[in-house]
Amino acid sequence: MIRYKFHKTAVSVLFFLIIGHIVQSQTKTEFHSWAPQPPMGWNSWDCFGPTVTEAEVKANADYMAKYLKPYGWDYIIVDIRWYVGNDKAHGYNEKDPDYVIDQYGRFMPAVNRFPSAAGGKGFKPLADYLHKKGLKFGIHIMRGIPVIAVKQNIPIKGTKLTARDIYSDKDQCSWLHDMYTIVPDKPGAQEYYNSLFELYASWGLDFVKIDDLSSPIYFEGEIDMIRKAIDRTGRKIVLSTSPGETPIAHADHVQKNANMWRTVGDFWDSWQQLKDHFEVFERWNAWRTFGAYPDGDMLPMGRIGIRAERGDPRMTSFTKDEQYTLMTLWTIFKSPLMFGGNLPDNDPFTLSLLTNKNVLKVLNESTNNKPLFTDKDKAAWIADEPGTGAKYLAVFNTADQHLITDEKAVWNSGLISKTTSGQSTTVDINISGAKKLYLVANDGGDKTDWDHANWIEPTLYNDKESIKLTDIKWNRATAGWEKPRVGKSVSGNTLTVNKVKYENGIGTHSNSIIEFDLPEGYTHFKALVGLDEACVTQNTGATVNFFVFTENPSGPMPPPSAKISVNLKNIGLSDEYIITDLWSGKVLGKFSGEFAPEINRHGAGLYKIVKVSK
Repeated sequence: MIRYKFHKTAVSVLFFLIIGHIVQSQTKTEFHSWAPQPPMGWNSWDCFGPTVTEAEVKANADYMAKYLKPYGWDYIIVDIRWYVGNDKAHGYNEKDPDYVIDQYGRFMPAVNRFPSAAGGKGFKPLADYLHKKGLKFGIHIMRGIPVIAVKQNIPIKGTKLTARDIYSDKDQCSWLHDMYTIVPDKPGAQEYYNSLFELYASWGLDFVKIDDLSSPIYFEGEIDMIRKAIDRTGRKIVLSTSPGETPIAHADHVQKNANMWRTVGDFWDSWQQLKDHFEVFERWNAWRTFGAYPDGDMLPMGRIGIRAERGDPRMTSFTKDEQYTLMTLWTIFKSPLMFGGNLPDNDPFTLSLLTNKNVLKVLNESTNNKPLFTDKDKAAWIADEPGTGAKYLAVFNTADQHLITDEKAVWNSGLISKTTSGQSTTVDINISGAKKLYLVANDGGDKTDWDHANWIEPTLYNDKESIKLTDIKWNRATAGWEKPRVGKSVSGNTLTVNKVKYENGIGTHSNSIIEFDLPEGYTHFKALVGLDEACVTQNTGATVNFFVFTENPSGPMPPPSAKISVNLKNIGLSDEYIITDLWSGKVLGKFSGEFAPEINRHGAGLYKIVKVSK
C-alpha cells in the first residue's frame, strides 16, 4: 500500500513536471506566432528623427490604410524620444530636455506633440485611431530606467522600492543619456519592466522597438526581463531589438526571445551600405526561423530627411536600380520591411515597389532561402515556393568602379580610427606643377558605417600667399552617404574634430572623392584631416583612410549592364522551365541549362521558375 501510494505520487509529480515543461515551452515559443510573416510597416525615424508629431503619424497611417494595407502593410511605429517636448532635428536636445514622466518613473507622450495624450491618456487614443483603420501601433524605447527617475528617486509601481534600488550607471548608452542600466538581479528590476509593459498594454501597443539593447553590448539579462514582462501582459506585442550588428555569438538567445533583431547599424541611402548587406545577410541567414527574423533595418526610400538625424530633406539618394536591389534583397532574405519615407510624399515608382503582390508573396511565403553565390561584381539567391516545386531566383549586378589606386596617391594618411591620437593627422605636401587635386576619404576596413570625415582648413600655399581651398568651386564631389558640404559636417552640423570646432573645411563621408582644378603657382597643400565628432561618439564604424591625388584616382566605369548567369542544373533544375519576371509580371520564355538575364549595374531581378508540364 505504501509502495502503491509512493508510485502514484511519483507518477503525479512526473505528470505535472511534464505538463509544466510543455506549458513552459509553449510560453517560450508562443510569441513567435505573433509575427508569422516578416513585419511590414512605417517608422518615423528616417523622416522625422526624434521630432515626429501626432498629425504626421496620422497622415502616414491614413496613407497606409488607403494604399498599402491591402498588400500586408500594417505597422505604424513612433520612433525615438516621443516623451521629450522640446527635442530637435539633427541631434538630440540633451541640454534642457523637457521630459514627460509619470509617478512611477515611466515616460509619457509629450502632449505638445501628441495632443490626444492629454489627461494621462498616453498613447491609447492614437492606438485606437490606428486600430479602427485595421493597423497596428508601435513605439521605440531605450532600454533601462530614466536617469530623471533615479535623480528624483521615483517609486516602482507595486513595490516599496525606488528607481535608485535597481539602477547602475555602468554601460550607459554612449550616444543618448536618457537612461541608466537596470541591474537584472536587483529586487524591483523585473517589477519595473512589468509596470512599463502593463502601461504599454493598456495603451493597446502591438510592437516595441528597444534600442541600446544589442550593440556594442548585448544585454541578455535585460532582454530576459523584457521577454517576461511582455508575456506577462497577455498582449501580443512584437519585440524588435536594436541596434546592430547584434553579436552573432548571441544569435541563439535573441532568436528565442525576440521577433526581429538588427543585423547592422543605422542604414541610410548609401550604395556601399546596401552592398555590405550581401555579406551580412549571408552571415545571418541560418538564424531566421518562424516568427524570428534578422532585420536589415529600415528602407530609406521615398522622401526622407525631413527633420531627420542625418541629411537634408530629399527623395532617397538610391537610384531606381538600387531601389530594386534593396527591395529584392530584403524580400529574398525575408527581412522585416519598415519603410522610412514620408508616405504621403510617395511618387508612383515608390508606391509600385511596395505594392507588387508577386514580390511580397516571396517575402511572406518562400522557404529554404539561401545565397547561391556572392562575388565581387554579382550575387544570386534562391528559394522555394512551398507545395508547388517552383523556385524563386534573385540575381544582382553589384559591379562598381574601382574608386582609387593607392599607388597613385601623393599622400596617404594611413588608417584613422577612434583610437588614433586626436582622431586626426596633418597633411603638408608639395604639389608643384600639379593641375588637379583630388581629396579622397575611403573606408578604413570596417565598412562605411558612420565614416564622417573632415578636411579642416584645407589651404594652398606658395612662397608669397595662400588661398583657402574652400574658396575654389570643386568640379565634382561624391560621398558614400549624403553629399560633401563646405563649412559643415556631412550631417549639417559644425565641423568638429577631437572636440575642437572649426569654421573652415569640408565635411564628407567615405567613400568620397572631391576634385578641384588648381590655380597656377601654388606649390603646397596643407590641411588637418580627421573623424568628425558625430562618428566618434557612435557604437560602430569610424575608420577612414585619407588620400591626396594629383591625377584621377579612379579606374574605368563598369558597363551599364551585364548578364548574370545561373546554371540551372547546378541548382537541381535539369528539365525545361518557364521563367517569369516578378517585378514586371512578364513571362520571359522557356529555359533549360542556363538562365542569364541582363541586369543593370546596381540593379536586380527577381524571377519565378516553374517546370514545363509534359
